[in-house]
Amino acid sequence: MSGTEHSFTGTQKQKHRLAVDVGGTFTDVVLISGVNQFSSKVLTSADAPERAVLDGMENVLRDAALQFADVDLLILGTTLATNALIERKGAKTALVTTAGFRDLVEIGQEDRFAQYDVFLQKPLPLVERQWRFGIEERIDAQGKVRIELNEQQVHNLADELEELGIESVAIGYLQSFVNPHHEKRTAEILRARLPGVTFSLSCDVCPEIREYERLSTVCANAYVQPLVAGYLSRLRHQLGLRGLRVPPFLMTSGGGITTLETGIDEPVRLVESGPAGGAILASNIATQLGLEKVLSFDMGGTTAKICFIDQFQPQISRSFEFGRVHRHQKGSGLPIRIPVIDLVEIGAGGGSIARIDNLSRLQVGPDSAGSAPGPVSYNLGGQNVTITDANAQLGLLDPAAFADGKVELNVALAAAALRQQVAAPLGLGVDHAALAVTEIIAENMANAARVHASESGKAVEDYTLIAFGGAAPLHAARLAAKLGIKKVVIPHAAGVGSALGFLWAPVAYQAVRSFYQRLDKLDFDAVGALLSELSQQVRQVVEQADAHAPINIQRSVYLRYSGQGHEVPVALDDGEVNAQSLEALHRRFTLAYRQLYGRSLDHVAVEAISWTVTASTPAPDINTSSSTPRPDLGPDTPLPRRDVFSARQQQRIRVPVYRREQLSTVTAASGPLLVVETETSTWVDEGFSAKVTAEGHLILQQNNAAQG
Repeated sequence: MSGTEHSFTGTQKQKHRLAVDVGGTFTDVVLISGVNQFSSKVLTSADAPERAVLDGMENVLRDAALQFADVDLLILGTTLATNALIERKGAKTALVTTAGFRDLVEIGQEDRFAQYDVFLQKPLPLVERQWRFGIEERIDAQGKVRIELNEQQVHNLADELEELGIESVAIGYLQSFVNPHHEKRTAEILRARLPGVTFSLSCDVCPEIREYERLSTVCANAYVQPLVAGYLSRLRHQLGLRGLRVPPFLMTSGGGITTLETGIDEPVRLVESGPAGGAILASNIATQLGLEKVLSFDMGGTTAKICFIDQFQPQISRSFEFGRVHRHQKGSGLPIRIPVIDLVEIGAGGGSIARIDNLSRLQVGPDSAGSAPGPVSYNLGGQNVTITDANAQLGLLDPAAFADGKVELNVALAAAALRQQVAAPLGLGVDHAALAVTEIIAENMANAARVHASESGKAVEDYTLIAFGGAAPLHAARLAAKLGIKKVVIPHAAGVGSALGFLWAPVAYQAVRSFYQRLDKLDFDAVGALLSELSQQVRQVVEQADAHAPINIQRSVYLRYSGQGHEVPVALDDGEVNAQSLEALHRRFTLAYRQLYGRSLDHVAVEAISWTVTASTPAPDINTSSSTPRPDLGPDTPLPRRDVFSARQQQRIRVPVYRREQLSTVTAASGPLLVVETETSTWVDEGFSAKVTAEGHLILQQNNAAQG
């Protein structure tokens, strides 16, 4: 699609900037070329993701009359790692840890996330017990070796790992964040014996205290590394063959851009890279429209992502949980400690599968039909009813124009599958069965938003919903009504929103290391050396991506009162850490602690646990603005119409179908109606009205009658 009606300005010198978001179902590609935008959406090739990436890139380059050699900037993001973790489709992984501690990943924190649930099931670790091995060694909290590494055991283990056919190895010894020697020596021995195996070391991936979180993180890195590293290496080779002259960069889960080599070594940093691009898009749109409280809603073919954005900034966390197994409840997933935009992800996408369980209840997700075989209506061999099939049956999708015409939906096949798998078991008509599927998924997403809001102490009804991704605009109005949200924004290029968000991201990298110190006994020289080392590390990564841009360094330390179990991040001043800067640091911690808890413990000593350094370049300035006048359509203007099943009227009704460019910036069109565009469609439900902003964003405004 050629987007000649939207112009872009930026401070970067690149003229042709390209972003690719590889999802579980679709791969989205956006090219900004001068003042024009081009985009493409193709089915993800799950067996070889690079194939869909290249096809999508070729589509937009052909539309723009460009070659691969003309590209000045290429940014890649992916949910491959996320989907591999959620669906448990990673490599055959082994864990090597200190003898006697191999069950730490199963013991966890020895708590119950649902204290009174007698049927509680904890999430299973990524590495099965028979593939977890203990090696004799021991390092204490000060980094002193108490028991030397038993190298003979490591050599013997190499034979066993080879016999088992292990593809990836996670190595995590106690206290290795203080002294990594044993981990590095173990990896050296095993690499020499197992040349085809990938290795992840906790001292590299997560050099922090708390053994359970550290082991869980290094296991996750090892679990996805063969998949992600293989894909990135193959893609780099294919891009080189096609003449790409610039190195590809990667979106990270923390909202920054990093090098391809970093992604190959630490793929766990990419786990939320696609959703991070969406959060950056939402925060920039919030800035454009002056919206201080925004809930971003990103729904694609496999998952849905929800993120709160306050004062135009998404919250950054040091950890998150993936694969929550109990009603999105905190503690029911596996932890990963990486810099990440704080969001919730659930198995709710267009390809999420609907089924009737043993209690004759309708369930939707989290498993997905993906791109192959895909939903039944794709007519590619899929047998299980999905949300896309339900939307097709309800009349919300144009069969001929779906996914820019690359997938022609077969509504008759969807109807037959709905009748057999949902309608007949529940005693419903086909339309009501399809409606039930969409209502279940809307309530699942609303519940996830409510839980996330309650965990964050936020009132969700005070927020504006920004919805993007291929499926989100269809469900945004219903989700807003369930949450009591009055205003919905469907961004320009919503169907490829996350990819567009990549182009707004700065080059950034964060390093962290645990180093325990009491502030009243701080070793200034040791802290200075640590911060200098971390600064050099992050600068090196950022300079590999952009050697000419100015680099901003931000430092912080995680502080707590002595004896507490959790820390508060506090910014460090520039320059060396000395007695004067330490006094200012103590004051900032006291203020931050009071803001969080309403009091401070001035008589208790303060401890520093972990130190972080972040290097970043300025974010590019990419602004969208419409250059085409918007018509003010009169009531007699003829519009195409489509039969849609109305949830409120419980019958088929004929509704007008607008293209986005037909909507006015002045006069709002009242629902029910459909707004169609190349990569997505928006359902404007009864009780909502729709108009567009000067930037091309679609605004849905709700009246009181739409709530429920």
